[in-house]
Amino acid sequence: MSANGPNHIGLTTISRTVASLAVGVVHTVERAVVGDGRMRTARGNAWEAVCADRARAAQRRELDRLVAELGAARAAARERRDARDGQPVS
Repeated sequence: MSANGPNHIGLTTISRTVASLAVGVVHTVERAVVGDGRMRTARGNAWEAVCADRARAAQRRELDRLVAELGAARAAARERRDARDGQPVS
């Protein structure tokens, strides 16, 4: 096919055009519905990910604290039971 030949529109060209138009429409609708200040951006997504990571880390620390607390309580109960069982019964 030469450079001066007729241009053919293939299936991929149509798909890319439709996809591009759809993205444009979604972007315009999102901007109209939520406003410019509430548009999702890469920076906003990254900040949300950082906040989610911090929240998960805080939950992990709290769970670790609770597990340590339960372990200490179980050990104390075992020590009390062993001390009680070691004494003669009256």
